[in-house]
Amino acid sequence: MKRKEFLQKGMLSGALVGSSLLASAAPAGKIKGNVSRSSKKQTVILQDDEEIIVEKAVKGKPHQGKVLAAIQAHADDIPLFAGGLVAKLMDEGYTGYLIRTSDDSKGDALGNAIDSSNVAKGYGMEKAYDLMYNHHQMDNMGIQDLKGRLIFLFRLLKVDTIVCWDPWEHHEENPDHYVTARAVEAARWMAGGRADYPEHFDAGLKPHSPKVRYYFSRTPQRTNRIVDISDYIDKKVEINMLNVTKGPAGQRYGQQLKDKLTAEGKKLAILDKDGKSPDHNWVKHFVFDIDAKRLNFSQISNKKLGEQYGLEWAEWYHYISDLEDGNPNKLDKYIEANAK
Repeated sequence: MKRKEFLQKGMLSGALVGSSLLASAAPAGKIKGNVSRSSKKQTVILQDDEEIIVEKAVKGKPHQGKVLAAIQAHADDIPLFAGGLVAKLMDEGYTGYLIRTSDDSKGDALGNAIDSSNVAKGYGMEKAYDLMYNHHQMDNMGIQDLKGRLIFLFRLLKVDTIVCWDPWEHHEENPDHYVTARAVEAARWMAGGRADYPEHFDAGLKPHSPKVRYYFSRTPQRTNRIVDISDYIDKKVEINMLNVTKGPAGQRYGQQLKDKLTAEGKKLAILDKDGKSPDHNWVKHFVFDIDAKRLNFSQISNKKLGEQYGLEWAEWYHYISDLEDGNPNKLDKYIEANAK
């Protein structure tokens, strides 16, 4: 995403628990429902007979031994749209890998590669993989090559959980986003079988399909999970500040704004809030709240989304888990209850 030039012109003036697989088509920001039950781990909100799960942070390391693949088209995708969730999952014990599909060459390609590596290190991940497909031209390629590489990585790393763009989002304009998303979902499905790339098995790999998916988008149509990132908003800010090439968080805009106001004899208290730096506070309170739609092209701020669910800060997702009984055998239950 090319945000740097856009901003330079205008700036200074918990636990995986049950959910329905297909939630209401209404964006999470517009959902109105009643809390039907709650616990320290989750809150379930009913909307048109669907469940919206509020996933909260869980203490300890409940996901120790599991593997997370955070997959993005560009160096700033995961930090901006899923930065809080990934921080939460890593803190809960996941071993993580960051996979970037494009080469980000429509800007500073080397700078973006360095940023992506630094983001992975900032999360405490094992490695960042850069697959290096043509920036903004991924819809011009056959995605079989990308699918094959992802299948290999899913099997090699034994990935349990994916965080990526939503392959079923119909209002995504960036071709790199939707091509990446569709390749990821297809690869996830294919990686669990033995029909595709059998040479992998000769090399010692085994079929392995990630079972859990958190899919994000800019204008979600399918939202069934709200993730409480209140404990991780500062980490999300810090991770985004590592993206110094693209912005909008790594350009020191907060300090620039403070210096400008000081020269005019003015002061903006929010820039010095909570003892944090002006740059940190600018990202936290403007990029992810007050001016979120303009600065990171989101449709609702993380703060306002959280407030709608009784949280301080939140992110929204289309969540799917193959670990849950999404298709129970109702025939057998009916026969058991009714056969005389």
